[in-house]
Amino acid sequence: MKLDNIRPDDNISELLKEDLNKGFRLLVEKYSSKLYWHIRRLVIIHEDADDALQNTFMNAWRSIDNFRSDSSLYTWLYSIATNEALTLINKRKRNAAVSINDLESYFANSQEGSTWFDGDEAQIKLQNAVLQLPEKQRIVFNLKYYNEMTYEEMSKVLKTSEGALKASYHYAVKKIEKTIIKD
Repeated sequence: MKLDNIRPDDNISELLKEDLNKGFRLLVEKYSSKLYWHIRRLVIIHEDADDALQNTFMNAWRSIDNFRSDSSLYTWLYSIATNEALTLINKRKRNAAVSINDLESYFANSQEGSTWFDGDEAQIKLQNAVLQLPEKQRIVFNLKYYNEMTYEEMSKVLKTSEGALKASYHYAVKKIEKTIIKD
């Protein structure tokens, strides 16, 4: 089965039931890039994103038998990936010998100097503005803006009401606009 011929999650779900190894390989092929960039926007550093992505798929593999079909594989994987990224961020904060503001500054500078980030000045300004958002708003903004998730999908990933997500996104956009205009 080729990746290009796949409809959303239906074929992968069926393949997982028929041939777990082949289905999971297909799942990894289909979602690796999207999940990597979702995680990368949250943790910033390439090596951290790689670690969190690997942990995401390891956790998915261990939990595949517990997957409930009431959500899609897509939202289930994004939920695991988001939790892995947040775990890594929180671990980093606990182990940091510098203040959170210094840490955000470090992330912003590491992004500009990263060989994995190829962006023009506007993209760098946007990313620096996103980094200044509170964690929840940053996640909601990334899911909506970069991953083009619906509020319904985000609600399943983040286990938050759609109304709260809409408010978070609205406030995030206003803060980003204010930060970019200020610069």
